[in-house]
Amino acid sequence: MIGSAGSAEKVALLTEKYGYDAAFNYKDAPVRGQLPTAAPDGIDVYFDNVGGDHLEAALDAFKDGGRAALCGAISAYNSTERTPGPDNLTNMVTRGLTLRGFTVGGWFHRLPDFVADMTGWLTSGQVVFDETVVDGIDHAVDGFLDLMRGANTGKMVVRVAQG
Repeated sequence: MIGSAGSAEKVALLTEKYGYDAAFNYKDAPVRGQLPTAAPDGIDVYFDNVGGDHLEAALDAFKDGGRAALCGAISAYNSTERTPGPDNLTNMVTRGLTLRGFTVGGWFHRLPDFVADMTGWLTSGQVVFDETVVDGIDHAVDGFLDLMRGANTGKMVVRVAQG
């Protein structure tokens, strides 16, 4: 499993805490140059919530028959102009790739299975996570802006009351 993050500290978390085999800082150099180094034999599956240069890099690095789950495109969320698309979509055809978009709403029918499986994985420590907590609804905007800037580690949470 290979990941990317925007700081040396977050890259270290990926490999040291979350179990990634390799990781790189996407701010250090173009992703298209770093991904082939991290995955010299190519990639089979790609989970995308970034889009942009990350998706382009994956399209270059896929093995024949590769698959991608497209969940978001955060690289374009703050754009004020149309962002250009990947320049290598022909790889979809020449390598027989599959890209499939999804949102959680399309999978509510699997919620009971998810809750059962995830409860076990969290309890056993197989799944680990971090949260950045912002206290008070009056700081929600600051928390959101920090999230968009990458100032959080893990999930950004706004705590509205002590429990």
